[in-house]
Amino acid sequence: MATLRLTVQSTDRELAPPSIQCPEFDMEDPQSSQARVHELGRRRPEKFQSAWEEIGFCYSVVMSQLLTEYFVSGFNVILPTIVKDLHIPPATSTWPANACSLVVAAFLLPSGRVADMYGGYVVYIAGVLWLTIWSVIAGFSQNELMMDFCRALQGLGPAAYLPSGMMLLGTVYRPGPRKNLVFSMYGASAPLGFFMGIFFAGITAEYATWRVYFWIGAGLSASTAIVAYFSIPSDLQERKNLGVKMDWPGTALISSGLILVVFAITDSSHAPMGWKTPYIYSLLILGVLHLALATYVEGWVAEAPLLPPDMFAVKYMKSLIAAMFFSFGSLGVFILYSTYYMSDIMGGTPMQLVAWFTPMALGGCIISTVGGFVLHRIPGTGIIILAGIGWVISPLLFALAPIGANYWKFTFFSMICATIGIDCSFNVVSVFMTTSMPAKRQGLAGALVNSVLQLGIAFFLGLADIVGTATRGKGLRESYKAVFWYEVAIAVVALVISVGFVKINKAQSDLTADEKAAFRLDEGGAAERKTSTVVSELSSTAVSEQSTVAESVKTAIQDDRSTIESERPEKKQGT
Repeated sequence: MATLRLTVQSTDRELAPPSIQCPEFDMEDPQSSQARVHELGRRRPEKFQSAWEEIGFCYSVVMSQLLTEYFVSGFNVILPTIVKDLHIPPATSTWPANACSLVVAAFLLPSGRVADMYGGYVVYIAGVLWLTIWSVIAGFSQNELMMDFCRALQGLGPAAYLPSGMMLLGTVYRPGPRKNLVFSMYGASAPLGFFMGIFFAGITAEYATWRVYFWIGAGLSASTAIVAYFSIPSDLQERKNLGVKMDWPGTALISSGLILVVFAITDSSHAPMGWKTPYIYSLLILGVLHLALATYVEGWVAEAPLLPPDMFAVKYMKSLIAAMFFSFGSLGVFILYSTYYMSDIMGGTPMQLVAWFTPMALGGCIISTVGGFVLHRIPGTGIIILAGIGWVISPLLFALAPIGANYWKFTFFSMICATIGIDCSFNVVSVFMTTSMPAKRQGLAGALVNSVLQLGIAFFLGLADIVGTATRGKGLRESYKAVFWYEVAIAVVALVISVGFVKINKAQSDLTADEKAAFRLDEGGAAERKTSTVVSELSSTAVSEQSTVAESVKTAIQDDRSTIESERPEKKQGT
C-alpha cells in the first residue's frame, strides 16, 4: 500500500499549501479505503502523544467560548451596579456593554487572517493574555471613560482567540465523530460560560463588589493561557510556509465600516433627535460607503482578499450565513431582554436570575454533548431546522406570557428552547465551516463563524433598542413584549431561510478539504486539473528520476479512476 503526497503550486492569487500528506489508500479496494477514512476520523490526532496532551489542548481551546460568554452575560447583571457606582448617565449606560461586542465584531476577520499567517498557537495565547491584562485593569475603573476604554480593549482578546481557537480545532481534527465530539464540547462551553458569568456576577453584586467579577474572569483567563502554552502544539513555521498575506486595505475598510454602521444603529435611539441627529446619519452614510468600497477592493483590487470570493462558493454557504446572521441576532436580543424582563417585570434578584437561567446552562451542556454523538448520524439540515424552531418559540413564550405568569409554564420552557437554538445551530455551523475550508483558511473560517455571531448580535440588538425606545410610552412591560415580538420576526426569517435554502449532510468521517482538492474528480470520473504543476512521491519505492515520476502522475491524474488503477503497477515498476 503506497502513500501519495501531492505538492501543489496554485495559479490562484493566494498560494496553496506547499504539501498535502494524504492518508494511505488501497486503490484496488474502495471498501478498505473507506474503512481507513472512518478509522482516521475516530483516532486521536498524531500531534498528541498521550490522552493528557489532548485533554489539555481541548481544555485550553474550549475555555475560549467560556471566557467570552462569561464577560458578556455576567456584565449585563452587574451593569446596573456599575452605572450607579460610576455615575454613568442613562443615555450612555449601554456603552460599557456595547463597546466590547463592537470591537470583537470589527476585528474578528483581521485576526483570523493573522492566525492563518502566524498560526493559532501564537494568536490564541496572545489573545487570552490580552484579555487577562485588561480584565484586571477594568476592575480598577474609576469613571465611565475608563470603563468604556477597558471594555473596548477587552474586546481585542476574544477577537484574537475566537477565530484562532476554532482554527486549531479545525486543523488538528479530521472530519469524523471525534471532531464532532470535540466541537460539541466547544459549543457546550458557551452556555456553561453564560451561566458562570451570571453566577459570579450575582454573587459579587450581592455579597462583594462588581470589581471582583472582573478579577475572577482575569484569573480564569490567566489559567487558560498557562495551560495553552504547554498543551497547544506550535504551528508557527507551518503557517509561514503557506505564504498567506494580509489584506491591509480590506482590513481598514471593513473594520472601520462595521464600527461606524453598528455605532450609528446602536446610538440612534439615545441621540437627541434620533436618526435625524447629524452625527448619526453622517456616521451611517460614511460606514456604508466604507463597506461598499471594501466590496470593490475585495473583489477586484486586493491580491489576497480578506474574504476570498471562493469561500462563498461552497454550496449552501451563503444561505447558511444569512440564516445564522438572523439566528445569532435573535440570541443577542433574547439574552439581554430576558434578563431585563426577569429583573424588572418578574422582580428577580441577581441570585434568582442565576437560578432561572440554570436550565439554559444545563440544557446546553447536555444538548451539545449528545450532539457530538449524533452529528455523524443525523443530517445537519434537520438539526438546523430544529434549532430554528427553538429560536422562534423562546421569545414567543415571553411575548405571550400574561402578568404574573408562572416561571415553569413560560420562562422555563423558553430557556430550554433557547439552548436548543444556540447549541444545535452553533455545533452544525462550526463543523460545516471548518470541514469545508482548506488548511490555509481555517483561521478565516473561525473568524467568519464568530463574525456572523457577533455582528448579528450587535446589529439586531441595536434595532431592538430602537423598538424598545419607540414603545416605551406604553409602559415597560409592553415595551419589552414589543421587543420579543420583534425577535420572533427575526427568528421566523432565519427559519424560513434554513428550511428553503440550506441543506447540510451528516458530519461523517471524510477526507479533509485539502485532500479532496488533491483527489477531486469531475462527474464523469475525470480529474479536474486546477494546478500548474503536480509532483508526487510514492513512499513504497525510492524515486530516482523526479521528472519521470511527475510526468507519469500528471498523465494519471488526467485519466479517470479506472485508468489510474490500471496504470499504478506500471508506475511502480517504472520508478
